[in-house]
Amino acid sequence: YMATLAATKWNPVIRGFYLRLIQAGKPVKVALVACMRKLPAILNAIVRDGQPWRYSPASP
Repeated sequence: YMATLAATKWNPVIRGFYLRLIQAGKPVKVALVACMRKLPAILNAIVRDGQPWRYSPASP
């Protein structure tokens, strides 16, 4: 939870995803839980591919 709160403020990918959900009318808790699920998915993909973190804008 705390990592997701920090990510919604400082991580441009998670922040973009979070703001897009809020603008779509999702409740704050629903948007946070979606970000909670997305954060480990991103981290898993980084470990799986053996690549360093690369910033890329959030895709729609």
